[in-house]
Amino acid sequence: MRIPVLSTMLLSSLVLVPAHAQPWRLQPRVQREIQSDISGLGREIDRAVARRTIALRDAAQLRRDTAQLERAFSRLSRDGLDRGEVEQLEERVNSLRTRLKLERRDWVDRR
Repeated sequence: MRIPVLSTMLLSSLVLVPAHAQPWRLQPRVQREIQSDISGLGREIDRAVARRTIALRDAAQLRRDTAQLERAFSRLSRDGLDRGEVEQLEERVNSLRTRLKLERRDWVDRR
């Protein structure tokens, strides 16, 4: 009688693994979303230049930073992204998006 109870307890302890102990897996959707966000930044910069809401110099810097981000994404995604790399890329995308937003509101050097 002791053996079935013990085996049941062992099985239940194996099934109930806390969420923080489970390995994190990158979903393909996340990688596509990051790639889409990066390419979307380029389109937003081009649109801002076409509408003359940012200066050409600022647009050139934002494009360089976007190109660096694309290279970092390509380099990091070769071996698959881990959680830290995903967070790093998302943070850089958000930072560039914020800079673009601030440049749109800045009226200095606009011609």
